[in-house]
Amino acid sequence: MRLWKLLLTAFFLFISLGFYVSKAQAVQNPKISDKTIKIGLLIQENNSMAARHGADLAIRKANENGGFNGKPFQLVVRSMEGPWGTGSKQAVNLIFDENVCVIMGSPDGRNAHLVEQVITKARIVFLSTWASDPTLAQAFVPWYFSCIPNALQQADALIEEIYSNEKIIRVAAVSDNTYDSKLALESFVKRTRAAAKPDPLQLFYDNTNQDFNSIIDQINKADIGGIILFGKPSDSKRFIQQLKLKKMNQPVFGELSLLDDDDISEQDLKYFENVKLVSSRGFAGYRTSAFREEFRKTYGRLPGEAAASSFDGMSLLIVAIRKAGIDRIDIQKALTRIHFEGATGAIQFDEKGKRIGLPGLVEIKNGVPVPVER
Repeated sequence: MRLWKLLLTAFFLFISLGFYVSKAQAVQNPKISDKTIKIGLLIQENNSMAARHGADLAIRKANENGGFNGKPFQLVVRSMEGPWGTGSKQAVNLIFDENVCVIMGSPDGRNAHLVEQVITKARIVFLSTWASDPTLAQAFVPWYFSCIPNALQQADALIEEIYSNEKIIRVAAVSDNTYDSKLALESFVKRTRAAAKPDPLQLFYDNTNQDFNSIIDQINKADIGGIILFGKPSDSKRFIQQLKLKKMNQPVFGELSLLDDDDISEQDLKYFENVKLVSSRGFAGYRTSAFREEFRKTYGRLPGEAAASSFDGMSLLIVAIRKAGIDRIDIQKALTRIHFEGATGAIQFDEKGKRIGLPGLVEIKNGVPVPVER
């Protein structure tokens, strides 16, 4: 019944979107006479400050350098928080009411799929800076781009480190039951099988239950050599704390979402000591010194993964606009050819809009992410 309701809601959203597009015409480019160059930003929740701050810093820097043809860039932010389907409505608002040139977003996988449906009909670029769902790129939508590694790319990086570099055979994968975490775990299992590695022991927990003793006991009895975490940073922090109380010292690994600076503070990283995590900054080194310092001066804290990805995403969109102008089709073409050097390294896209390359890992040392040498 629940699945039927979701499908029915999606159907009505699709029909409603078709009405908007036919009414406003599929490609409704911003007017040359507009006083600002508007760029839309979709955030997961109203309090999702990391993506907002990263994008805002990129906008500020661009405007300090003259904007575009003397016009300032303007960030238009909409939250996707609310009932399922809110993301579609907010994307439609940005496109047809605010008349933005492009949309950038940091939603989860399910909301990113809703936005992908909108941009397919409206023919406007959507750059994702957080969703790791690999099926987003598999839809072959030419308007979709992503500047973070998807779950399959993250799995490849983790498998190389766990099985090849550290020679660990028995692995336990601990995950919550959310859409993104389960999909990331499925991607990891898929890649381990493709690499002819043993299936990990899969263990799940409910976000409302913060007692991990049962899971830890199962890990202890199974003679596990390494643990990989899929889930929210705050939950993972509590898991690691309870693991240490049990005097268990298996190496711990995690996906990129564990570095979400909307869910974990800079000070909390000390609880992840010696944990190795996927990082989009590992694509081409750790070139973040100038960005980190400027972000700290502006917002009083160091940026995490979500802020860095958002900064890079907005910066490369601005570069594309400066090259192509405000025509939405020309912006899309510019992104297919772009070679951008950002805080997270070199960024370019394949024919599906996926960021090219294998991400690296960072290891938390004295509360600071340090790149893991390959």
